[in-house]
Amino acid sequence: MSEPRVARITGALVEARPLRGASLYELVRTGERGLLGEIIRIQDETATVQVYEDTTGLRLGEPVRPTGQALTIELGPGLLGAVLDGIGRPLARLAEQTGSFLGLGVMAPTLDPERRWPFQPTVAPGGHVATGDVLGVVEERPEFEHRVLVPNGVAGTLAEIAAGDYTVAEAIGRLEDGTPLRLAHRWPVRQSRPFASRLPLDRPFVTGQRVLDFLFPVAEGGSVAVPGGFGTGKTVIEQSLAKYAEADVVVYVGCGERGNEMAEVLSEFHKLEDPRAGRSVMDRTILVVNTSNMPVAAREASVYVGVTMAEFYRDMGYRVAVMADSLSRWAEALRELSARLQEMPGEEGYPTHLGNRLAKWYERAGRTTALGVPARRGAVTVISAVSPPGGDFSEPVTQASLRVVGTLWALDAALANQRQFPAVDWETSYSLYEAQTGPWFAAEVAPDWPHLRREMMELLQRDRELREIAGLVGHDALQDRDRLLLETARVIREAVLGQNAFDPNDASSPVGKTHRLASLALRLHHAAQAALEAGTPFERLDLAPIRQRLVALRLTSSADFPDRAGEIESAIVALAPRGEAP
Repeated sequence: MSEPRVARITGALVEARPLRGASLYELVRTGERGLLGEIIRIQDETATVQVYEDTTGLRLGEPVRPTGQALTIELGPGLLGAVLDGIGRPLARLAEQTGSFLGLGVMAPTLDPERRWPFQPTVAPGGHVATGDVLGVVEERPEFEHRVLVPNGVAGTLAEIAAGDYTVAEAIGRLEDGTPLRLAHRWPVRQSRPFASRLPLDRPFVTGQRVLDFLFPVAEGGSVAVPGGFGTGKTVIEQSLAKYAEADVVVYVGCGERGNEMAEVLSEFHKLEDPRAGRSVMDRTILVVNTSNMPVAAREASVYVGVTMAEFYRDMGYRVAVMADSLSRWAEALRELSARLQEMPGEEGYPTHLGNRLAKWYERAGRTTALGVPARRGAVTVISAVSPPGGDFSEPVTQASLRVVGTLWALDAALANQRQFPAVDWETSYSLYEAQTGPWFAAEVAPDWPHLRREMMELLQRDRELREIAGLVGHDALQDRDRLLLETARVIREAVLGQNAFDPNDASSPVGKTHRLASLALRLHHAAQAALEAGTPFERLDLAPIRQRLVALRLTSSADFPDRAGEIESAIVALAPRGEAP
């Protein structure tokens, strides 16, 4: 049988024939340099291959060699702290081989094949093990327990297992039928990992950002779209979440972003300190880096590589946050590949299957019970940035995301220009998880949390209407109670919703602090409202000093916060007429 060879080249797409017996999404080595590619279409004996590397210099007639396997990622100890490219190759080891500019056809295993890990078994020989069972533990990072799992499809009686120092390729034990068990295994990235059952999304993913936790919460295991134009702070929000959100593991996927921006992310993540552990954030982070000048095919694969690693740690029983920045660049890669395949274009040139592909990716988020014993519960929460051209939320990628996500954090350029951070537009954003997470906040933080949230949303909604009226007739023409509402909304924006990402006391806000600030802002409104009803003119209320003290309270250390809050509460009580409770 003749060897398959390159018959046609169109950018990152290559046609090879005759290619018999190949399967869809099988990996192939293309050309004399062995460029890695993936079969995405088969027609008769012709296979269309999307190549993950630059095809410049590839010639017709060069050989194409199938590998017999799909695109997989090696899962095991050593992923935390890794910096990988879009198909799971470690950039540091690639740089050691070829220098700062990556060579073509160069490969390196995802996990270090030479590093030895101290393994401690938690099962004994003679017992039965099955898919998902925990065989033992490895200390992957200081105080981080990596649980070694039985791979999918493997089951039987354990014949031997022993403690010791092993590489990821060495057998730590064997089944009676001779099947070796290792620290690592491979998994196809386009296939979601199995689990025992889905759990209700009734626990919040606490972010440390007041506007998000209080007004637009996301459930642990939920999905979020973060659309925003250039300069609205998408990357800053995701970096803040990576540092402060209540996640055990963070997977950050830089999908098609500018090279200088990703270089900044690499630099900043190594400097960021995890406030809970006191160590670098990189100790619990995996970075998948695929910049805009890298081949589009690898960009398309990068989001699957990221979410597969997230599911792996979810199966160990950890809470994982996946930050994708941004899905718009991923969709552009789909559009380019679809055009080269000569498929029928959909809206704005995107492929007609864009919505389906997005939905399948978002569906890999969730809170689950893992397979195997002991029982473990984990979650994958997906936060994806979207970069609509010109900030137009009606474009296809944003709209396709809104059909499937549970929360929208819409970023507004006008708020960003006013130095409001996070620049979340509370008039456009929403959360479908509020009813599910409300009972948790009521039980764990304060019983009146849901009530305060509803009241604050109503005030902000009324504020928008009044600002439009005031723009026509002027503030002085409004009634006193309307002028009070505008002032209260200003207090809410400045003291509750806004945060200073560079202040150590305000960069992250515990839910207790968020509740106290919101409670004080609304008590101020009630006290001033009672004073108005008692006949006090609005001009004599003098709310500015209390507003300034509330804004300063944001920046107060946790040790001084209760006393300062008590002082402000006393000042608010003094506003109300004698005998009235604000």
